Amino acid sequence: MAQAHEIDYRIVGEEMQYVEIELDPNETAVAEAGSFMLMDEGVQMQTIFGDGSANAPTGVLGKLFSAGKRLLTGESLFMTAYTNVAHGKKRVSFASPYPGKIIPLDLLRLGGPVVCQKDAFLCAAKGVSVGIALQRKLGTGLFGGEGFIMQKLEGDGMAFVHAGGHVFERELQPGELVKIDTGCVVAYTHTIDFDIQFVGGIKNSIFGGEGLFFATLRGPGKVWIQTLPISRLASRILSYGTTNRKEEGSLLGGLGNLLDGDGR
Repeated sequence: MAQAHEIDYRIVGEEMQYVEIELDPNETAVAEAGSFMLMDEGVQMQTIFGDGSANAPTGVLGKLFSAGKRLLTGESLFMTAYTNVAHGKKRVSFASPYPGKIIPLDLLRLGGPVVCQKDAFLCAAKGVSVGIALQRKLGTGLFGGEGFIMQKLEGDGMAFVHAGGHVFERELQPGELVKIDTGCVVAYTHTIDFDIQFVGGIKNSIFGGEGLFFATLRGPGKVWIQTLPISRLASRILSYGTTNRKEEGSLLGGLGNLLDGDGR
């Protein structure tokens, strides 16, 4: 028997999406702070400690430890629960924080936990556990044994994660391996063998223009990949806002700005 609440949903929009969740009486959805957009009358909001999952630790110390793990992934100790306390069906909607796609994950159909990047989680049916996954198998050993911290979604309900740009899903066959920029990995199923590998070659590291590491994922399993990590977008915006682009010269620099649409 499923432990998580069985919610219905629809995803609306193209570049700036939101997910609308339909709640039957007494059904609950949980979400990160700041993702709420709108809700019908009859939906009650309540701040909860942790994720409210059925297998959450009991006792004060257990709850503190469970919720405290969320701090390692950059999230708050608290989440918000949205419960339909009325008689009919009610709706609550959650919006994506930046341009990209919302990915629905049916954890029951996927057959187990899904690991995702640490800021990807948006919302879920109550009963889904939002924890951490420490990736200790790192080929480079440059992370001091602490592991590569990601989020782990467990349970048998629906969960929703968000990623930047276009997002596509790839099914890896047993033994099939792909190498992906570390920032482009959104999520993968628990059957995937995940590792971090050093790019190698001093010319590649210094002149390649890419990061020093990439992720290696070996099947079987599913992996979700994004085309525009928010860190890459923020870095590009910051570089354009703080650089005078003197390397182009006064004449070519001005022409370049005009061609870029910056006619100041």
